[in-house]
Amino acid sequence: MNNKSHLACDHSHINCLRDERVVPFLSRPTLPALALPSGQYLFSSNAICRSVNCEHKSLKAWFDRVAAMNACQSAAQKVLQGKGLQGMKSYMQRQPAPQSSQCRETQPCNSNSEEGGERVVSEEEMEAAALTWSKGLNTCPPATKKQHPILPQEDKRNVLVTSALPYVNNVPHLGNIIGCVLSADVFSRYGRLRGWNMLFVCGTDEYGTATENKAREEGLTPQQICDKYHAVHSSIYKWFQIDFDYFGRTTTEKQTEIAQDIFWRLHERDFLIEDTVEQLRCENCQRFLADRFVEGICPHCSYPEARGDQCDKCGRLINAVDLREPQCKVCRQTPVIRSSKHLFLDLPKLESQLEQWLEKSTSTGDWTANAKQITRSWLRDGLKPRCITRDLKWGTPVPHADFKEKVFYVWFDAPIGYLSITANYTSEWEKWWKNPHQVELYNFMAKDNVPFHSVVFPCSLLGAQDNYTLVNHLIATEYLNYEDTKFSKSRGVGVFGDMAKDTGIPSDVWRFYLLYVRPEGQDSAFSWADMALKNNSELLNNLGNFINRAGMFVTKFFEGCVPVMELQEEDKKLLALVSWELQQYIQLMDKIKIRDALKHILNISRHGNQYIQVNEPWKKIKGGDSERQRAGTVTGVSVNIACLLSVMLFPYMPAVSQTIRDQLNAPPSCINTMLEGNGTFVCSLSAGHRIGAVSPLFQKLEADQIEALKKKFGGQQVFDSAAVPAPAAAVEVGTVNQVDPEKAKQLTQAVAEQGEKVRALKAQKAEKAVITAEVAKLLDLKKQLALAEGKNPEPAPQKGKKK
Repeated sequence: MNNKSHLACDHSHINCLRDERVVPFLSRPTLPALALPSGQYLFSSNAICRSVNCEHKSLKAWFDRVAAMNACQSAAQKVLQGKGLQGMKSYMQRQPAPQSSQCRETQPCNSNSEEGGERVVSEEEMEAAALTWSKGLNTCPPATKKQHPILPQEDKRNVLVTSALPYVNNVPHLGNIIGCVLSADVFSRYGRLRGWNMLFVCGTDEYGTATENKAREEGLTPQQICDKYHAVHSSIYKWFQIDFDYFGRTTTEKQTEIAQDIFWRLHERDFLIEDTVEQLRCENCQRFLADRFVEGICPHCSYPEARGDQCDKCGRLINAVDLREPQCKVCRQTPVIRSSKHLFLDLPKLESQLEQWLEKSTSTGDWTANAKQITRSWLRDGLKPRCITRDLKWGTPVPHADFKEKVFYVWFDAPIGYLSITANYTSEWEKWWKNPHQVELYNFMAKDNVPFHSVVFPCSLLGAQDNYTLVNHLIATEYLNYEDTKFSKSRGVGVFGDMAKDTGIPSDVWRFYLLYVRPEGQDSAFSWADMALKNNSELLNNLGNFINRAGMFVTKFFEGCVPVMELQEEDKKLLALVSWELQQYIQLMDKIKIRDALKHILNISRHGNQYIQVNEPWKKIKGGDSERQRAGTVTGVSVNIACLLSVMLFPYMPAVSQTIRDQLNAPPSCINTMLEGNGTFVCSLSAGHRIGAVSPLFQKLEADQIEALKKKFGGQQVFDSAAVPAPAAAVEVGTVNQVDPEKAKQLTQAVAEQGEKVRALKAQKAEKAVITAEVAKLLDLKKQLALAEGKNPEPAPQKGKKK
C-alpha cells in the first residue's frame, strides 16, 4: 500500500469486535478501511474475517503478518485481481499462517457496511430503536438497597463471586488489584445492574510461612501481623471502591471447623495417603522451607527463577528437591534435604471425577483461555498425589493424632477460606456452598492461581462428597507489569495500593485505566504516559466533553429543562447505533470481557460528540423556530445518551457514574431499565425534566505532573548517599573479631538491599517514623557486617569535626 492511500471514513461500526492491533499503515487503528486507487475499499483483517464468518481462521493472522511486513500493496492487488473476498480466501489457502494469532471467538458480524466503512443501519433497526426509545422507563420501582445477609432465591439468577484471597503479609500493587478484586468488583456491580442476586466475598489469606517470616522481620507475632495488614488491605480496597458484600480472613474458628471437616471426609473416603518425603530445610533459618520460599533452576526448561512448586515459565509442576541450585529465598543459603512424614491428597484416584466435571464446567461456563490451557497442562501427564500438610506452626492444625505437630498446607487450606469467610458472613452459608444446582460460582484470579482453583480445590470438594458448589466460570488474567519492568516494593518500583491515593488522582481514574489495560489475553503494562494520554483523550476530551456539553446546553439554552424532542431520520440512526453499542457491551460483560466492553462506552460518547458537532445546536438555537426545535431535539437526545452512559459506567467508575446521575437528576429506575435483556436504550429524561447543576467531570493530567510521578515510583539506579554503607575503617593490628567470609557475603547483600529500601522510602517521602525504623535496621546490619569482616563495629571517632 503506497503512502498516498487515504483513509476512507471517519468512524468504523463494523458489527464485530474491532481489532485492537496497531496496523502500521493506518494512522487510526480503529478504522477498518482504506480507499484504493480503483475506488474500491480494502478492509482491515478483522473486518474481512468477520465478513467471511471466520471460515478461514488463519486469515486475520496472515493479514496482520502481511501488514507488519509492510507488504500491503501486494495484498491489495490480490484482493482486486481475485475478485474481492473470494480471491483473498483463495490466495490465503496457499499461504502459511503464523501460529501466534487467531480469530477471536465472537459472534459472526452482520457484514453490514457501507462505502465509508461505517456500519449500515437499516430502516428496521432505526424504527425498532425509536420504538424502544419511546417506551420510556419502567414503572416498576428500582431495586432496593442490598439486604444482608444475601441468600439464594428461587426466582433469581444466583451468582456467587470470589476473588483470589490476597496474602496478608504484603501490600497489594496495581497488578494484584486488577487481577482479582477490581475485576470481580466490576462484574459484581454489573450483575446487580442486570438484576442478578449477587454475593461477592473475599478476604485475606493469613496462614503460612510468609506470615511467619513477616512477623519475624517486624518483631511481631503472626496474629499481630495478620491484624495489621488485614486493616491495610481493607483500607486500600475501600479507597478503590471495591464493593465486597463481606471481606473476611482465614484466621477464624470457622476456617478450622470447615477445613478439618473436609479433611475428615477425605480421610474417611480413602482419598488421603501417607508418605515420607524428602524436603528442603534451611539450617540457617532452622526450618523446613515452604515451596514458595525456595527458588532455583527449573529441571524441565532451565528457567532460573522457578519456585519450589511450579515453574512460571513452562508451567510444569515441580518438587522442590528437584530444583537445580536451590536457594532459601529468606537468607539465600543452600538448603539441605531432610525426610518428614506427610499426608497427601490422592489426586490420581480423583482424576476421572475431576475430568468429568471439568468437561462439563469448561464447556458450559466461561473459562478464560489461559485457565483452560493451564488446567490442561496439569492433566497432560497425569496427576500426582499432592501434599496437604506442612511442618509449620502458623496454620490450621491437622486434627489427626499422628500429625498433630503439623498444619494444613496453604493451598489445601486457603481456598477453603471462601467457605469459612461466607460462614462468618451468614450462618446459612451452605445455601451458597452446598447448592450447585441453584448457584453459579465465578472465581477471579491471576493466572498463577489457576491450578489450585481448577484442580486441587475441586478435587478436595469432589472427594469430600458433600454436594459442594464447584466453580462454573474461572476468570484468570495475565500479568500487569510496571512500565518496562516488574513491581518491586523493595526497589521502590511501581505503584502499590497504599500509594495510589497520595498521587492526587481520583480512584475512579485509577479504576478506568487499570480496566482499560486489563491483561485479558496477554500481559500488559501500566504506563504513566499512557495513563495521562487515556485520561486526557478518552475521559476528558471524549467522555467528559460530551456529557458536560449535553448538560450545559440544557442549562444554557433551555433553562435547565429537557426540551421537546421530535426525532428525524438522523436521530433514529443515532439511537440505533447507540443501541447496538449497548448490546455489544452487554454481550461482552456477560462473557466477562471487561476491557473490550469498556471500549463500547467510549464509542457511544464518540457517536454523541460527532452528533453534536454535525448539528451545531449552539448555532441553531439562535435561528428560527424550526432550527430552535432542531437544537432542542439534539440537546434532548444527547442528554439522554449521557444518562445511558452513567449507567454503563457504573461498574467501572462508580463515583463518576453517581455524579453524572446527580447532575442530570436522573430517575433511579434508569439503572435497572437500561440493562434489561439485550439492552434497552429508552428516553429516561423526558421533555420538561429538570436537571441539576452541571460541572466538569475530569481534570487534565499535566506532563510535568506525570513526569514527577513517574520519577517518584520508578526507583533510582544510584543509591542515595545516606543509604550507602560507609567505607570501613582500617582494621587495627589488635583486632580480635573472628572473620566469617560466608556470613560477610550474605550481610553485604542484606546491607545493599536495606540501603535501597531506605532510599526508596525517602524518595517516596514516607512517614518519618517508618524511615527511622528502617534506618535503624540498616545500621544494625552494618554492625553485623563489620563483625563478620573482623572489624570494629563502632564508628571511628571523627577528628577536628566542626560544631
